[in-house]
Amino acid sequence: MNPFLGEVIGTALLILLGNGVVANVVLKETKGNSSGWIVIVWGWAMAVFVAAFSGAHLNPAVSVGPPRP
Repeated sequence: MNPFLGEVIGTALLILLGNGVVANVVLKETKGNSSGWIVIVWGWAMAVFVAAFSGAHLNPAVSVGPPRP
């Protein structure tokens, strides 16, 4: 996979899953309303795991930047 495409996909997964769990906990009339900070922490941890498992470094300086001499 192209490193740039991997970064885009990894970052999109991170933002989608992480912000999705926060929206589920904070917004009224959702099943996860007021479930607490531990759900948010667990959701963000899983978002980072899934995004990193997709092959991205989640740091553009590592994967898109020039190689070290």
